[in-house]
Amino acid sequence: MGTPFGIQTISNETPENFRLLQNYPNPFNPVTKFKFSIPVSGIVVLKIFDATGREVTELVNKPMQAGTYEADWDASAFSSGIYFYTIISGDFTQTRKMVLIK
Repeated sequence: MGTPFGIQTISNETPENFRLLQNYPNPFNPVTKFKFSIPVSGIVVLKIFDATGREVTELVNKPMQAGTYEADWDASAFSSGIYFYTIISGDFTQTRKMVLIK
């Protein structure tokens, strides 16, 4: 399983809307960052899937306060390829694509 390094709070200011930014860097090897904003407190889930749609890891699954956050992922245990990451919070769901190159 990929190892999450943790989640850092970037800002406690309440954002206007949900946002899931493109991971950085992309393509990456083997570590990347995900930045996301949530305008209301609630349970936030951030998962990584492989190209076949199989869940490979869950980086976040916990109640979070409104704000902007950054999560890290170490994918050194995974092979090169296309992966997808999805955030779910309340009624909001967004998915983006990323590329791991070794």
